[in-house]
Amino acid sequence: MAKYRLDYIWLDGYTPVPNLRTKCCIKEFEEFPTLEQLPEWGFDGSSTLQADGSDSDCILKPVAHFPDPTRENGVLVMCEVMLPNGDPHPSNTRATILDDPDAWFGFEQEYFLEKDGGILGFPKGGYAGPQGEYYCGVGYKNVGDIGRAIVDEHLDLCLYAGINHEGINAEVAKGQWEFQIFGKGSKNAADQMWVARFLLLRLCEEYGVDVNWHCKPLKGDWNGSGMHANFSTAKMRDEGGEDYFKAIMASFEKNCHEHIAVYGPDNDQRLTGLHETQSIDKFSWGIADRGASIRVPHSFVNNGYKGYLEDRRPNSQGDPYAIASRILKTIAEA
Repeated sequence: MAKYRLDYIWLDGYTPVPNLRTKCCIKEFEEFPTLEQLPEWGFDGSSTLQADGSDSDCILKPVAHFPDPTRENGVLVMCEVMLPNGDPHPSNTRATILDDPDAWFGFEQEYFLEKDGGILGFPKGGYAGPQGEYYCGVGYKNVGDIGRAIVDEHLDLCLYAGINHEGINAEVAKGQWEFQIFGKGSKNAADQMWVARFLLLRLCEEYGVDVNWHCKPLKGDWNGSGMHANFSTAKMRDEGGEDYFKAIMASFEKNCHEHIAVYGPDNDQRLTGLHETQSIDKFSWGIADRGASIRVPHSFVNNGYKGYLEDRRPNSQGDPYAIASRILKTIAEA
């Protein structure tokens, strides 16, 4: 029997953006444990805005686990928060997702890196040069400081952990980066995205750097940060057709406000109709149109309206559980 460090990870009750929380325990296993071997655990919900102090017990239910790339015999355990009676806690957005093993999601997480209260690469008290050469840029003047080292190390950590990390790139604004996570199953990509966020936050602790997830940390002529959601279902991939596509778009337009409500706070600052966005109060779709609410890839149309679509409205602070849940509900209404 070997001792394993289990780092339990969950989302707290803060709104409009939940925080990641974690605590660890030590358990003995003969080998790397299966998910079914990981016990439920409790925590003080009164300290996370999830319970009253007079009845503070909340339950952590393991839903996904990964080898910890930074520790020998370490396990990262993503959890749902449950009530003591076994029901999902009101803050548990994962429990609202329709169970569809054939749903596929790909999330594109954008974010800024900050040190000492300023965006990496910006002169103290000032601004970097205008946008233009930073996107997918190379060289110190474009991606200098320690940004490249952090994002490269984060990629390696995710791959070691078995997270389906699809790639990284420097983004349009200075100090802004992106990584992509893909998963099959209605909850898989969201589970992995939360653990990937956790790994990035924990890594940045070592560099004395903060991750700014806000969708518009830089006012003015600077791109905001999104978390574009690429999605498909078995019917979208295998049957498709123009009529079904238009029915999906009609359902998305009908539920426009319901989507915006769960696509991250302060989206009015980002969805302005500028900087590759549609206005927050409008819904549109367009073929290869990065200024539309839904971007329709050329491959989707050329394949008989079959494949995946990209919702460009979710922002960088969005909860991927809530986003996946809303998208699947809207498709189901089509």
